[in-house]
This record gives sequence, C-alpha cells and structure tokens, in this order.
Amino acid sequence: MNKTKAMDLLDKFKYPLLILVLGVILMLLPTGSTKSEEAEGDERIQQMLSSVEGVGEAQVIISDNGVVVVCRGAENAAVRLDIIRAISAYTGFGSDRITILKLAD
Repeated sequence: MNKTKAMDLLDKFKYPLLILVLGVILMLLPTGSTKSEEAEGDERIQQMLSSVEGVGEAQVIISDNGVVVVCRGAENAAVRLDIIRAISAYTGFGSDRITILKLAD
C-alpha cells in the first residue's frame, strides 16, 4: 500500500477512529468510589439510623449486591419498615436487597 492510499483511508475514517480512541480512553478511566468513600457512606447511614427512634445501636454494610443492617430495634416491624425506606432512599436498592437483622444482646 502506498502513502497516498494510506492517507486516503486515514482521511476517510478519521472520525470513526477518533471516536474509537476516545471510547477506549473513557473505558480506561477509573470509575466508582474508593473503599474509603464506601466506608464513609456506611458510617454516615449508620449514624443516621442510630439516631432514629427505636433503632438503637446500628451497624451497616453496603455492597454492590445490597445492604445489611444489624440493629437493636430490628424486632419491631415499624422500625424495620423505617429502616428499609431510609436505606432504599439512600442507596436506590429495593426492599429485596436490604436485610435487617437483630443485634445480639
């Protein structure tokens, strides 16, 4: 292939190539939150839940698959519903991805 043919091809496909290169660069950029940001989010929701009436002491783990809340007030259905609503609003997870367990005495 001579130089002019190569230049013609490059000129013909320069925009698709540019889009391809930009797409690859965007895919290589880091996304999501860091572990420290995730831990900070867990702590914030934990502090918020602990201040809700009836919840008591609370521990929270948020993962990609769902949320686990362990708290003293888990035996009360109204408290569980309040926790599910708060967690769902904060994370966007549905109630099927939120687990609430009673904290051991």
